[in-house]
Amino acid sequence: MSMDETSMLLMNEPSMKPLGCSNDSSLPGALPPRYIMAMSNQISTPAMPPLFDLTGKKALVTGGAVGIGRGYALALAAAGADVAIVDIDDKVGPITAAEILALGRDSHYFHCDVTKADQVQAMVDAVVARFGQLDIAVNNAGIAILGADETLEQSAWDKVIAVNLTGAFLCCQAEARQMIAQKTGGKIINTASMSATIANCNASYDASKAGIVHMTKTLAAEWGQYNINVNCISPSYILSPMHASTPTVVRQRIRELTPLGHVERPEDLYGPVVFLASAASNYVTGHDLMVDGGHTLNAWLVPLTRALPPRVSPEQETVQLKHDLTAMGLPFDSDGINPGLHPEIADAFKAAFKL
Repeated sequence: MSMDETSMLLMNEPSMKPLGCSNDSSLPGALPPRYIMAMSNQISTPAMPPLFDLTGKKALVTGGAVGIGRGYALALAAAGADVAIVDIDDKVGPITAAEILALGRDSHYFHCDVTKADQVQAMVDAVVARFGQLDIAVNNAGIAILGADETLEQSAWDKVIAVNLTGAFLCCQAEARQMIAQKTGGKIINTASMSATIANCNASYDASKAGIVHMTKTLAAEWGQYNINVNCISPSYILSPMHASTPTVVRQRIRELTPLGHVERPEDLYGPVVFLASAASNYVTGHDLMVDGGHTLNAWLVPLTRALPPRVSPEQETVQLKHDLTAMGLPFDSDGINPGLHPEIADAFKAAFKL
């Protein structure tokens, strides 16, 4: 039946009511069964496009050698993208690039200090020279310098803001210039933190991550006209080398105060980063995607209870952490702990826990 024939059918139905009325044929004014059958014959189910396929896309990840950045890079490569590894770790960066190459994707390591505008621009130019274009940029380079805020040196504040916030801005700026010149749009993804929402570290780190969130919103508003999506991801405490010195008692407390029941891993960001890098998120921009297992949903007064085991065991939590420490040439125990890597983080937790 054609649409014209369907229209004629409707004109001949005296009980026809406006669209939006009930389809129950037992009710007065319901849509007639013949109309419903006619319309169903006109509807075909659209084929689902490969929304998460990144084949042919060209990406870069700053802070990509280990931890969260390496996780991002592996996920993008697994989805089909060629991925440039950008870092200052000239030992481990090439190892991660080699892992991407082993997946059948193109990759290369680029040294770049993200606090230097000239280095950032040169890096973007070099990535484009290698790949031909830039479709996806993930700005993940970051640091934390802990200490009581009443005694924190200004140099420490300046360094954290320079790397975490200014560095991300310089990268966004250079990446957007390239995407605008290409006239192909693109996806820019920044790493923020749940520390942008809650006060759980210190002022320099928390402020830098809160700045990332609002910078992301501002750039999304400005660059939408160029079909550039700008979003950010906010992880929880995550078992990257930064937390390699975190005591096991702290990890257990995190599990107890996280509804999903396990400490976050870089692997838990695979899906979110591919979503934000792919066509699946084409109408998402200026968004802070919280990926924290529910940790920030409440100020938990007592440990949470569980009806089922968590999806991830304590042994599974440390798989990528142990890989990264091995690549860095650092020793660790069976829990993936190296007490000497970031003792300041361990000391902060010990003080809070009175250990």
